Amino acid sequence: MKPNPILLLSICFLLSIVFFSCGDDKAIEKEKPSIILKKDKPKSKTDTTPSAVPIINIADTIELNNWVLCFKDSAINTVRLSKKLTQIYDEKIAVVIKKNKIKQTGPSMAWYKSQKAPFFFEAGIPVDKKPAKLPKNAFMKKLGGTRIIVAHYYGPYEETVQAYQILKDWIKENHKKIAGPSYEIYIGNPIDEAGNIVDPYKVQTDIVIPYR
Repeated sequence: MKPNPILLLSICFLLSIVFFSCGDDKAIEKEKPSIILKKDKPKSKTDTTPSAVPIINIADTIELNNWVLCFKDSAINTVRLSKKLTQIYDEKIAVVIKKNKIKQTGPSMAWYKSQKAPFFFEAGIPVDKKPAKLPKNAFMKKLGGTRIIVAHYYGPYEETVQAYQILKDWIKENHKKIAGPSYEIYIGNPIDEAGNIVDPYKVQTDIVIPYR
């Protein structure tokens, strides 16, 4: 695993913006995002990206099988949250992976049990197998088999509140019930290798809600 401190700091800083908005269903931009409803299909190469609103592709699918190496922590404010997430991804998980000779199998993930300070969260990275020994505050989370509704989000991170609301609306309109905490998967890199900011409409963040 080759951690990128600049990338993670950028992601974590942006995370702080959405938490205060997610708790208020009315905090939605008046300009509607471009929504493409899909079912178990990846983003098509023919999908177009608008210049002013996010692209949100909704996928009704099944959660993939994964072991996720996680650390549980809390933070009193958004600044501390950013620092702790960076420390978990870049240092704590990296050490466990190296010592146990295991491999990262997917992008960074995070679960948030609170949407305002103080924050209670779990941050993790998928790995190929369970490590022989886990340090304090570390645990393994088993994913897989659960029905999920996913928002493949492309756009400014601070507007992901729209994706959360769309997923909640989908669950309500389809008479479903949330079956677990939502989580985020950080697939795209907001900072390139040269340290430049990438066009946010080319950066993917998956927002996932399990349902039944």
